[in-house]
Amino acid sequence: MKQKILVTGATRGIGRAIAARLLRGGFEVVGTGTARSAERSAECPDLVGVTWLDVNLADRSSVREFLTEIAALGPFHGLVNNAGVNRIKPLAEVDEEDYDFVHDINLRSPYMICREVIKGMEAVGGGRIVNIASIWSVITKSQRSLYSSAKTGLVGMTRALAAEAGSQGVLVNLVSPGFVMTDMTLESLTEVQIQELSAQVPLKKMAAPADIAEVVNFLLSPENRYLTGQNIVVDGGFSIV
Repeated sequence: MKQKILVTGATRGIGRAIAARLLRGGFEVVGTGTARSAERSAECPDLVGVTWLDVNLADRSSVREFLTEIAALGPFHGLVNNAGVNRIKPLAEVDEEDYDFVHDINLRSPYMICREVIKGMEAVGGGRIVNIASIWSVITKSQRSLYSSAKTGLVGMTRALAAEAGSQGVLVNLVSPGFVMTDMTLESLTEVQIQELSAQVPLKKMAAPADIAEVVNFLLSPENRYLTGQNIVVDGGFSIV
């Protein structure tokens, strides 16, 4: 029987690359998007075989329904909490809606999903969880208070869950990507801005989504037998210079 992996935010970018890599590795993949995930991904050949669930991680009633769905689909061998959002704002302009939106998607929902999935993992003798954080969980800059606080919270959550669930065979880690050449990057940055950012990276280029997916695949695989509670920064060295 194939091992089943849940990947949130799997319709595009890093999440899509992760889902595609897991499919190639022989895993059964359950992916999520915000709405009409199956329809929107129907023409993506690399995602053929994914079972789709729709969930709005900023809507707590939607999350509660989703938790019921995954409880019925489980147990899962693996979980990738990939879905995330960012709002870049000066502190004085941040309101409660901004705070709730960013933290519900980046921290609260992953916590609730981990809680549900770990129940099933412990019942079957173990599993693997990978939370996707960001370089802004280890470094930061002006106007990143929302995103950095949420992603740094994810680091603390991951370490605590690794300590708590380790005795039941559950390994919990983070992957923190740096600058990644996703569709969103291409949509939001000019070619000049991309070149300027790439020049700041020791490897002189942004990551491809597949670079992140390969690290996640290892962490979910049987080859990872002892690595847990770690924040693995995949940024081409950007955070060390």
